[in-house]
Amino acid sequence: MTSATWVTLSRLSALPFLLYGLQGSPTPTTRWICLAIFIVAASTDWLDGYLARKLDQVTELGKFLDPLVDKLLILGPLIALVGLGEVPAWSVVMILIRELAIAGWRVQQTQISGANWWGKIKTVVQIVAVSLLVAPLSGPWFQVSLFAYAAAVLLTVVSGLVYVWPQPAPSP
Repeated sequence: MTSATWVTLSRLSALPFLLYGLQGSPTPTTRWICLAIFIVAASTDWLDGYLARKLDQVTELGKFLDPLVDKLLILGPLIALVGLGEVPAWSVVMILIRELAIAGWRVQQTQISGANWWGKIKTVVQIVAVSLLVAPLSGPWFQVSLFAYAAAVLLTVVSGLVYVWPQPAPSP
């Protein structure tokens, strides 16, 4: 297993800590700790991609695992936030359906392609939105977090449609 793949798997190890910290009625301190864990884990998404390219360790396993771990890292805290009554369940279901549909579509491809521009933007906006939602914000900042989350849901749907939309063949 490559070092880039190990970094990807280390990102997954943050998930149990996030889910534990966001259960019940987390205190503001617990939420700040969860935010720190989430940001560190999310930042490794950049690191594993950098290592894979820099060390020439791009593998089919890495191309499969990286987006899967990204999805779990986003969906885990969102599901916990549904339990806290902070985001509507239907919106998380929309994200889940998109992610399952794209994963199913990718499995049927003969070669796994990396994320396109829309998928990368979607991931960044999702990370920002989840970060803001996990942080113990109130007042206008909570409204900002809801706006960021709405943008993340919209980009999730749009990026999914763009991903499977037939692309025109390149001109000769």
